[in-house]
Amino acid sequence: MKRLLVLVLTLALLLPACGQKAAPGKDGVWEDPVTPGPEEIELKLWTYPVGGWGSVSTVSSMVSSFHREHPEIRVSVKILNYETGDSEIESAVANGEMPDLVFEGPERIAANWGSRGLMADLGDLWDSESAARIYDSVAAACRSSGGERYIYPVCMTTHCMAVNRDLMEAAGAWRYVDEESHTWTTDGFVAAVRALREYGVEKVGEVYCGGQSGDQGTRALVTNLYSGSFTDADHTRYTFNSPENVRALELLKSLDGITFDGNALGTDSIERFCRGETAMCFCWNVGNEVTQTIKDPDREFDIFPLTFPTNDNKFNLQGGIWGFGVFDNGDKERIDAAETFIRFLTEDTDRYTQTVLSTTFWPVRDVPNIYENDDLMSEYFLLREYLGDYYQVTPGWAEARTAWWTMLREVGAGADAAEAAAAFEAAANAAGASDRR
Repeated sequence: MKRLLVLVLTLALLLPACGQKAAPGKDGVWEDPVTPGPEEIELKLWTYPVGGWGSVSTVSSMVSSFHREHPEIRVSVKILNYETGDSEIESAVANGEMPDLVFEGPERIAANWGSRGLMADLGDLWDSESAARIYDSVAAACRSSGGERYIYPVCMTTHCMAVNRDLMEAAGAWRYVDEESHTWTTDGFVAAVRALREYGVEKVGEVYCGGQSGDQGTRALVTNLYSGSFTDADHTRYTFNSPENVRALELLKSLDGITFDGNALGTDSIERFCRGETAMCFCWNVGNEVTQTIKDPDREFDIFPLTFPTNDNKFNLQGGIWGFGVFDNGDKERIDAAETFIRFLTEDTDRYTQTVLSTTFWPVRDVPNIYENDDLMSEYFLLREYLGDYYQVTPGWAEARTAWWTMLREVGAGADAAEAAAAFEAAANAAGASDRR
């Protein structure tokens, strides 16, 4: 039986409350239908599809509520995607047409654009009483190496994997899962893959490596299998080239039923899993399940979220943190207006709760349980105790992501795993050294 999804109903009540009908305008940009006045400041908000913020209806509803209280500031909305969003941002930077606000994570806002001097320091936002309640681990991930605050965090989640529970049970593979803790071991994972193949499942799971979309899943899969690391503890260099990680790559390549697809992205893997074409998905979080449940409420099988398997019961899931950054266009009035928008959505506890609910993720600060009595969200909330280090702010991150999926593609095509791991680490650390200069 599918779990109760109260969140879907909550969002359905939240979105129409603002009284505006959202529709994309020219070039996919949404603008409030109210005509702006001559003295208004007009801001551009570009957002990556972070949970519920992949929907123009969701974001425009939040923006409309802001317009009612701040008619002097108008905000248009553009939804990016993870396949082309980075190139759109870079093109805007090159042409001097950056958006005023962007909604994404520290790895882009702080470690990439911030380190290049493109972002405004939002340190004054961090002086508020509400900012003092932001979790220490989140605050640390949002601080640049020089101490600047280029991002103001809003929400967070735990990335995980998922399995088709019905198929696992039918194949006799469910016994390898600890249902109560949502965990399993490397040996259990291997046994489950073999059981599913014997049952007749041709493609049990896929290591997608056609691009960086969803790469957090493949990194966690590989590094958890034999307790390898990706960076050092201080996030100064990449440490992937180790016997543990090479062994994990070799295991995945050898398992009948696990395929390496050099043309697939994480989004492709999610779609195939939800169509029942694979038994496991290595690119998952609660936002995926909410989105897929809304898209296909009559799905015929139960999705069960899991940690990535490990050999020592020390699970290290990658977390996602998302928030606002403000591009520094040299106009203090516009920067101040952008900060007013951020304050509106985050400082008041009730409105902040609505903002977090609109993302379908969790708060980054201590607020009352916003998903009480929601079976689905409570189930995913359990996975937070397995959150590992937020290493996505290591220098050279943008280049390391490209080197990562390129390395996986090469291993899938037959390259020696040890040589590929060494080449990846060298390329990533070279990029990191360049960033520090």
